[in-house]
Amino acid sequence: MSYQTLLIYNPTAGPWDMTRALKRLAADLSKSGWNTELVQTEQPGDASHYARQAVEAGCDIVLIAGGDGTINEAVNGVVGSPTALGIVPVGTGNILAHQLHMPILSLVAPLYINDVGEALRRSWVQRVDTGIVEERHFVCWAGLGLDAEIAAHMEPRPRYVKRFRTLPYMIAGFAVASEFRGVRARFLIEGRTFRYRTLMALASNIQLYAAFFNIAPQAHMDDGLLDIFVFKGLGFAYFLRHLLSVFTGRSQRDPRIMHVLARRLEVETTPSVAVQLDGDPFGNTPTAVTIAPGTLRLLVPPQVPTSLFCKPPEQVL
Repeated sequence: MSYQTLLIYNPTAGPWDMTRALKRLAADLSKSGWNTELVQTEQPGDASHYARQAVEAGCDIVLIAGGDGTINEAVNGVVGSPTALGIVPVGTGNILAHQLHMPILSLVAPLYINDVGEALRRSWVQRVDTGIVEERHFVCWAGLGLDAEIAAHMEPRPRYVKRFRTLPYMIAGFAVASEFRGVRARFLIEGRTFRYRTLMALASNIQLYAAFFNIAPQAHMDDGLLDIFVFKGLGFAYFLRHLLSVFTGRSQRDPRIMHVLARRLEVETTPSVAVQLDGDPFGNTPTAVTIAPGTLRLLVPPQVPTSLFCKPPEQVL
């Protein structure tokens, strides 16, 4: 079957320039019946613009080559449309790709071009939820407080820094955490009010968080709910405690970490703190997070963990 496909590439994403590899991928997909055109972004917002144009032109599939931030842009171009979104991971963290068990395209593993192409051709369409903050959609998480402050400290990063992968984030994380005391926060969740001193809060749509943490192992991307975590306490000692708790998989049993499933979260903090969506900075508190069920048609590879979904596939390619 033939599919009209647009492959959008952010050339500033990831540690290496993957233009040649992506041209090979586009040619390979075209030989398989995916009529694939490759375009490159030049500035922030271009991925959303090109994705929206593809929807208006009636494209069947938009493929986005970049990291989680670039994927977020493309999501906001296709969300709510019949166009399916597939990912070609060439970023630095590639958390969504790791969650989907999608092969990572890299100069150090050029044979992965074939693996990525095969994974895409054997994919199916899964209708998944997206979160919303101020009309901006996200597919992985929204966070506020410490992790968003780290993102604001790190972004944008030059390419040579990206070649160290997650190490600069880890270093920045400890540096920012050593100075970030936390805030007083008021949370409104499903009509109930909670007040805590907190380091950060996270609304997750997937199971993974950052590069190492399986923070929400029971999360589904299509259940109409967000896994909301509130990390209580102030100061560096609580940061270390929460880090250990999440790393060892005890976050859902730790009394200093509140975990609830909800459709909506409203937050006010004193003082105001940064907010992040899918790892990129996005304004400051106060903020509200909601879930939009089934608004994204996502291509998922055959090796995806079945525990990510509670509903059957919408379409098999």
